[in-house]
Amino acid sequence: MKVTAGPTAPDGTPIDKEALRRKYLEERDKRLRADGNDQYVRLTGQLAHYLDDPYTPVTERAPKTDHVTVAFIGGGFAGLVTGARLKEAGVDDVRILDKAGDFGGTWYWNRYPGAQCDTASFVYMPLLEETGYMPSEKYAHAPEILEHCRRIGRHFGLYDNALFHTEVVDLEWDGSASRWIVRTNRGDAFTAQFVAMGTGPLHVPKLPGIPGIESFAGHSFHTSRWDYAYTGGDASGAPMDRLADKRVAIIGTGATSVQCVPHLARACKELYVFQRTPSSVDVRNNAPTDPEWFAQMATPGWQQRWLDNFTANQTGGHADEDLVMDGWTDLSRRIRSKIMALPREDLTPEKMMAAFEDSDFEKMEEIRSRIDSVVEDPETARGLKAWYRQLCKRPCFHDEYLDAYNEPGTHLVHTDGRGVERITATAVVAAGKEYEVDCIIYASGFEVGTEYTRRAGYDLTGRDGRKLSEHWAEGMRTKHGIHVHGFPNAFLVQPTQGANLISNVPHNLTESGRTIATIIKHALDNDVAEVEVTPEAEEEWVQLLLTGAGRMLGAPDCTPGYYNNEGRDPGPAARLNVGHPQGATAYFRYLDEWRSSGAFEGLELR
Repeated sequence: MKVTAGPTAPDGTPIDKEALRRKYLEERDKRLRADGNDQYVRLTGQLAHYLDDPYTPVTERAPKTDHVTVAFIGGGFAGLVTGARLKEAGVDDVRILDKAGDFGGTWYWNRYPGAQCDTASFVYMPLLEETGYMPSEKYAHAPEILEHCRRIGRHFGLYDNALFHTEVVDLEWDGSASRWIVRTNRGDAFTAQFVAMGTGPLHVPKLPGIPGIESFAGHSFHTSRWDYAYTGGDASGAPMDRLADKRVAIIGTGATSVQCVPHLARACKELYVFQRTPSSVDVRNNAPTDPEWFAQMATPGWQQRWLDNFTANQTGGHADEDLVMDGWTDLSRRIRSKIMALPREDLTPEKMMAAFEDSDFEKMEEIRSRIDSVVEDPETARGLKAWYRQLCKRPCFHDEYLDAYNEPGTHLVHTDGRGVERITATAVVAAGKEYEVDCIIYASGFEVGTEYTRRAGYDLTGRDGRKLSEHWAEGMRTKHGIHVHGFPNAFLVQPTQGANLISNVPHNLTESGRTIATIIKHALDNDVAEVEVTPEAEEEWVQLLLTGAGRMLGAPDCTPGYYNNEGRDPGPAARLNVGHPQGATAYFRYLDEWRSSGAFEGLELR
């Protein structure tokens, strides 16, 4: 067997790159499906009960028919950071709307046991310096993150005018009055001079379209609506004592399952983990925060320095040190080291990409080898190994997930890419075998690859009756990922067509929020009725985006997942789902200069 020189496994043996590439493609091909995202079903009809809010009762109120200066749709990090920046700028009349019962966004819904952030708390949790808060550990757990969201809401007075358990169903521009009409499912029909939207990609739960899913007679729920009344315990980690005599199935082995399986493994009589594709699970090395260290580190401007440092290290910018030292920056350091080791004459795009691949081969071999060192049963260990490049699917980091399979009642049902066949009244069926269970937990995630207006739950009607869905029919079109021509006084808060920094989404939101607050404050101070990007500036930005390398995550040869549209060609519109061609650091630097100039080049203020 011919072995290509280059990368080596943890034990020092050379990696057969061609054999590994073949293995990756074989595993991908097992999982390719013609239905792509259509394999998942929306929670409607008989399945609609999965959307009920188990955490906060709905409070009756009269519909709102008033006027506000700024209406923000979404009460997660996007709404909180934008609202905070507006309040800091002296814009007090801010109303945040959310379908949840409180602030928090994803962290309101995700209260499953073990939920925590995968990016270090010091860069993931926004506005730490402004609120004077020290995260208790490097990777904060969900209750702490949710409480921090509430802390931001209290600190900046964002609760005063908020509307919870409220879904926007329509946004319509009233050109005669230069304002937006906001209509909701609670009968509200109020107006706003400005609207901003930060609905995020992780709030519409999805279920796998498994035959018989509606016929199960036992208990079932989605991980974003965890039923502690059934399981016992709570989101803070109390033991789920009501599962001691239960046979439980969890369907899905993505990031959510990686975090909650260890808790289920300790609680259930029998736990069956149904896996179509294993996650890559690297070491997390979580640790409590040392208050003395934090006090010395947290000098004025510390969080912005950490944000800039993380982004530079993780996306190829210049940084003399790595302040964060997590799995994301480790990945980047490895890649950079491989590339920098190349002779100067070999610094070509082809050889740099080869070095990138070599680094990834080594990292994934390390991750797979770790499984053998932790998991006692060889067959289970084989089933847990991920055969794809690390960034083909969302990388996971956890210190207890693999150990969970050493619990005697925990069983990996590795379906080898085929998934669950069907569900009966009493069982989950995979590979022709029935597994009788009392409860099914769906760790099947949220809608990601569907259209923006479908996930948002509404369409915008802008100038001259034009719909946002029409404007984006051939792909997203913005300036900075924030402004859309034909939709004056409306702003987006999200990563795409901006920094597109997926490893730390809150950094994108913080910079967008600061930009929007600066623009709105300027408009109010100068009696500007309308703010709108010109068609020329929007087109120029789109053309700039197209000069980049294109989509970096989830290449077509990757195993199917939400990073690559479940393995299906996403169509020509997806070519615009990218970020600044020079990377996140360059974008953040550019955006700071753009807003600080006060000229707001490309916007028409009238």
